[in-house]
Amino acid sequence: MVIDKIAPMVKNALIKDGWIITSEPFTIKYEDLIVFADLEAEKLFVAQKAEQKIIVEVKSFIGKSSMHEFETALGQYNSYLPLIKKLHFTHKLYLAVGETIYQKFFKRKAIQAIIEWHQLPIIVIDISNEEVVTWIN
Repeated sequence: MVIDKIAPMVKNALIKDGWIITSEPFTIKYEDLIVFADLEAEKLFVAQKAEQKIIVEVKSFIGKSSMHEFETALGQYNSYLPLIKKLHFTHKLYLAVGETIYQKFFKRKAIQAIIEWHQLPIIVIDISNEEVVTWIN
């Protein structure tokens, strides 16, 4: 299992945002298959008197092709999601990416169309300051 280069910065950004990291990596085991998402976190929302749990797959997009990295991330997301549902986890699954790649690649109209089609939730992180920029649901 390979830890993504920006995973520590994403973890710190989530902690700054009030999340508690509960698992790193997060193991998803269904039948004879085991896969690992980068982390699990939870946060208590006092006003709603509810706890939210998330699973986060982190991608740095440092490969030669952003499209190939995107296809890999989307493949992981689409593989993890049915397993999470089968296991009756209440977690929401997110893809975390840096703000620079989000601005350069993810905002392209074709990529936005793919994201919309797959209803891909994204956490955009300011890597330098280790802060959450935005949540895209």
